[in-house]
Amino acid sequence: MTTVNSHRRVTRRSGVSGWSGRTMVAVVLVVFVLFFVIPIVWLLLATTKSAHGLIVDNPFLPGGLGDLATNWNQLFGFQDGAVTAWVGNSALYALSALVIAIIASIPAGYAMALTDFRFRRLLLVLTLIVMLIPNTALVLPIFLELNVVGLIGSPLAVILPMSFFPFGVYLTYIYFSTSVPRDLLAAARLDGCSEFQVFTRVALPLAAPIIALVAFFSFVQSWNNFFLPFVMLPSSQGYPVQVGLTSLLASTPAFNPSSAGTQSVQLPTLALATVVSVLPVLIVFLFAQRFLVAGMTAGGTKE
Repeated sequence: MTTVNSHRRVTRRSGVSGWSGRTMVAVVLVVFVLFFVIPIVWLLLATTKSAHGLIVDNPFLPGGLGDLATNWNQLFGFQDGAVTAWVGNSALYALSALVIAIIASIPAGYAMALTDFRFRRLLLVLTLIVMLIPNTALVLPIFLELNVVGLIGSPLAVILPMSFFPFGVYLTYIYFSTSVPRDLLAAARLDGCSEFQVFTRVALPLAAPIIALVAFFSFVQSWNNFFLPFVMLPSSQGYPVQVGLTSLLASTPAFNPSSAGTQSVQLPTLALATVVSVLPVLIVFLFAQRFLVAGMTAGGTKE
């Protein structure tokens, strides 16, 4: 009888613990929704409203397609189509930096992981140190260097610094150190492949997941970079969309009352500009998520 009662008490405690655990999970999910999802929903709905409707209407009721079309026309008509140029500039900078980063990062990570050379360990330590330095701390020395060679104001002033991607080198180093069998590379060498052929014909095809991961992180970092192009590009014609948002913000009377006029931007238009600025990253993520998951789990086990 005592054993039965003890078993019942243990069962009740287990039930209470399970209920408490589920309650905590539910509370965390509710907080997550309140803190993250609701502002995003409000932002999306704000793009479908007029300036007056955004203030007086229910914030979580959608507006109309007519107001959305008006906001769209105002956004892409701002300063004779400046927003279109800014989006194109962002694509140019991000894709160019992505290509250069991959060309430099993948061989560098492979060399540090699978080849022996002088100062290899020192180079790896320097890569880790540079990863820890905030990007904003490097902008001033980079500006001084590019000013000496006369590149300030040109696309290369943005593309070249963003192509410097030590995080991509380290990701590649981890992948080749843990996920590529060394015996497979040794067999290719025995078959007569040179070191370059081993890399291009054996290691590189196996590295597709990590290449996708490096490409994604490079694209996101370059697309969202604000401070570097803000410093390097004195003319608004070369701005990427993240820097161009500051011009839209300065032309919004709600934030800058002196901007009221024919070129003023209303709050729903500013909300639409924010959505447009993040949309390419979202699209890339949705199409590349399968490769991203493979890349993130590729280095999870050692050979």
